[in-house]
Amino acid sequence: MHHTNQVGAWLRVGRRLLVALCAVGSLPSVGIAAFQHPGILNNKVQLEFIKERIQAGDLLWKTAFENMKASTYGSLNYTPTPRASVDCGSSSNPDYGCTDEKKDVVAAYTMALLWYFTDQEAYAKKSIEIMDAWSAVLKTHTLSNAPLQAAWCAAQFPRAAEIIKATYPAWSATEIDQFSTMLKTAYLPLIKDGSASNGNWEISMIEALMDIGVFLDDQTLFDKSISMWRKRIPAYFYLKKDGASPIPPPTGSHPTLASMITFWYGQSQFEDGLSQETCRDFGHVQYGLASTLNGAETAYLQGVDLYSEQSDRLPAALEFHAAYLDGKPAPNWLCGGTLTLSVDPTWEIGYNHYHNRKGLALPWTDSLIRSKVRPSGVDHMMAWETLTHAQLGVSAGVGTTPNRMQDSPIQLVFTPSGGIHVVRKATPHQAASIHSLSGVLSVKP
Repeated sequence: MHHTNQVGAWLRVGRRLLVALCAVGSLPSVGIAAFQHPGILNNKVQLEFIKERIQAGDLLWKTAFENMKASTYGSLNYTPTPRASVDCGSSSNPDYGCTDEKKDVVAAYTMALLWYFTDQEAYAKKSIEIMDAWSAVLKTHTLSNAPLQAAWCAAQFPRAAEIIKATYPAWSATEIDQFSTMLKTAYLPLIKDGSASNGNWEISMIEALMDIGVFLDDQTLFDKSISMWRKRIPAYFYLKKDGASPIPPPTGSHPTLASMITFWYGQSQFEDGLSQETCRDFGHVQYGLASTLNGAETAYLQGVDLYSEQSDRLPAALEFHAAYLDGKPAPNWLCGGTLTLSVDPTWEIGYNHYHNRKGLALPWTDSLIRSKVRPSGVDHMMAWETLTHAQLGVSAGVGTTPNRMQDSPIQLVFTPSGGIHVVRKATPHQAASIHSLSGVLSVKP
């Protein structure tokens, strides 16, 4: 009888301990703070900061804004072209709806930004028109490029939806549910398990997965995207501390140095900042770099500092590739001395964080942005970065988001009287939660 009572008491302790752990956010499926909305790439404080700079006529923001507004994507005459199945072969050949979908997601995002910065309701309605048109009919993506196409578009659609849902109440619950269903059925199945292909594929999927998770308030999807980011980014950008060979990607088989060299497009000398696709072409590197930094920025707004986790790797990648794009000659050891170069409309997000927020000198990145990027336009998941992130620095919304602290350590202290104390570094809100549970946890078996 004594043994039965003791077991029952300990089971009660276990149940109460589980409640306590949930309350302080120790379980990965339980966030300690609600998602911040809008919270994909920009939060509301940042959007207000940008709006003020535009209204003040500050040249950097004003020029970038006017370029966006004057683009095809900013025209109130824009007409979406949705379809039930988007069918994309390699390099979008064949192209059955691929280009149309990519244009429409950019337009939806552009209209959402224009709505916020101008307060003109017509832009909000146009963004909703585009999102509703697609969510009413889209069922799937097919052919070889389907996962990548889905990733590119699922990274952008939620950006638009985040702004509209958080700031324009006229988007109805029925319409939002229809849009959410589209994300879950036409996009999520193609991206949720990642890819063993070139890194830009999986990193694009990670960004899209994170954005969907934020929009849907889905902690499980968000946590999964964070886990995937942490595994794939060190395998995409090299640092010498990784060893003689790059870190293998989490999926796929590259058991030997020779197989890894083949996967890195014949590159056998590895230097800080090199990407798995550097010797393929810089266009694909920038796809991977953009999604890497987009994901880090969104996670940062939601309280997870991925930037700090790779505070040596990502600046190295920025500087390594910016140098050659800005005119540095390629040495013979790098891709045989021949690089395939192109400048894409990205760079601002990573530069803003590491230079403007953290004070890190990034001279090659700075020079590239000023000479060849600004004001940035649109390409795939890269859109209007000069407008949305140039010189945000520490003046707009930084440090206002509670830390979700998914991986922070926890210590259980068993007292002589049989009580349990939960000890961990906690926010004031968490500390209050722990304090309120102290009576529950002081249980004798």
